[in-house]
Amino acid sequence: MTPELIAVLAVIVAAMAFDYTNGFHDAANAIATSVSTRALTPRIALLLAAVGNFIGAHFGAGVAKTVGDGLVTLPTGVGSLGVVFAGVLGAIAWNLITWYFGLPSSSSHALFGGLVGATLLASGGIVQWGNIGEKVILPMVLSPIVGLTLGYLLMLAILWLFRKGQPGKLNRGFRWAQTLSAAAMSVGHGMQDAAKTMGIVVLALYTGGFQESKTHIPGWVFWTSATMLALGTYSGGWRIIRTLGRKIIDLGPPEGFAAETVASAVLYFNALVLKAPISTTHTITSAIMGVGATKRLSAVRWNVAGNIVLAWIITFPAAALIACVAYLLVRPLFG
Repeated sequence: MTPELIAVLAVIVAAMAFDYTNGFHDAANAIATSVSTRALTPRIALLLAAVGNFIGAHFGAGVAKTVGDGLVTLPTGVGSLGVVFAGVLGAIAWNLITWYFGLPSSSSHALFGGLVGATLLASGGIVQWGNIGEKVILPMVLSPIVGLTLGYLLMLAILWLFRKGQPGKLNRGFRWAQTLSAAAMSVGHGMQDAAKTMGIVVLALYTGGFQESKTHIPGWVFWTSATMLALGTYSGGWRIIRTLGRKIIDLGPPEGFAAETVASAVLYFNALVLKAPISTTHTITSAIMGVGATKRLSAVRWNVAGNIVLAWIITFPAAALIACVAYLLVRPLFG
């Protein structure tokens, strides 16, 4: 095998490993609310999330093209593949750190931070800061605000519409409805997060000289990325599931349905209309906070929410720093 092929394969393996950690790290995004409200059993919820992620991945081409071509520019060659490899290692490391502490940080921003951090040290590498600001930073700020606001408003509408209903019947009805909202959330997660891995694989194929287009996604890339994300999701990420499902607020079926519906709508809009890679973690967590605030502000455990927001803020630079160290270590292997 040629050095270029070996380097590309190394990046693809690392990208699939990231995809798997993304799955178990972000499984909570799709199922925490359904599990905590007992709308679905944990294993059924995980299976539903895995299938939804697999389906959603096939609709994420727009997000994949943004990640593969819109964030950094690298010259072709083996040396640049070391940059991509180090960036993915930085994202994997940060995923594992935040998973260990049960913090629902963004796998997406870990990947972006890792890629940017390694590129800053690379000869000939260019960070497209304008696109970073427009496609990463701005959505990072706006998506939680939108999620929180819409979660609050939808929950108010549900409380008003069903104000005369019997709580027992309402809970049973919304448990059934949560099956649909959890499925929608899972598909949205696949649209966003599997697509980011696809973008990394395409970047590696182009940089290694194995395809001329920066945006073409081969069919096998769809299937491989979707499968690894689904497998990772099915393995579960129970530490983070407990944080999202129980520690922020005490969720009931109506609250769970409202949070999942809002979050999936935001994910769909960004993936299909704006083609912007946003964080599913930020979106669902903020929606849960907005829904919980309709009870009373004190219903939201703001100390837990504060720790989560802190993890959001430091994810990008932390992953970038880890990727810088990783690049210094692996650069001799990609010479």
